[in-house]
Amino acid sequence: MAEPTLPSPTDRRRRRRLRLFPIIGYSIIALALAYFLGERPSTTVIFVRHADTDQAMAGPDDDPPLNARGRARAELLADFLEDVDVVTSVNAIYASDKRRTQETAAPLAKRLNLEVQIADHLDTEDFMTDVISKYSGKIVLIVSHSNTIAPLIDELHGSKNLPAFGADDFGELYIVTIPRPVGKVKTLRFHYGDPPKPSDQGTSTVSGGAE
Repeated sequence: MAEPTLPSPTDRRRRRRLRLFPIIGYSIIALALAYFLGERPSTTVIFVRHADTDQAMAGPDDDPPLNARGRARAELLADFLEDVDVVTSVNAIYASDKRRTQETAAPLAKRLNLEVQIADHLDTEDFMTDVISKYSGKIVLIVSHSNTIAPLIDELHGSKNLPAFGADDFGELYIVTIPRPVGKVKTLRFHYGDPPKPSDQGTSTVSGGAE
């Protein structure tokens, strides 16, 4: 019976290389995933309803401006969000085509030197898709209406258990965090504060009415 032939040095080197290929491949995949995940931070979308208005100030097109208390609340919102992130703060601000949402967003936009972008908030899917595609990994503020905030949050797979807005609920703020590429969407609720109520003396105002 012939003795087995020992592999040559060349064969041994070839076999070692073949054994290393899977290890190298797994290492490359692991490094690529680590880089990809590191470069895809969570996206944060902040939702607020416009600030206070007076129903009596609504014109034929139902587009009232903010009243004095609403303007004070818009400044409180700017105080609350101006330094919300320790690095860059809010990266983009959206409002609807209504005056009351744009006026609510204006103080923060002015402080951060940002343009208030106008969008159709009723076009829920396209609007949210556009926001996430443009500002993935960023912080976005959306100033909207009592009847649009819940559908917008739902489109992001946020909480479906939002309490309904009352007529005078203008200080609620929702933060939705969207991990990328995978993870559970979180929805947080805050109250960013109320401005002082108008004095009993002088001209009185009636808040509520506008969505």
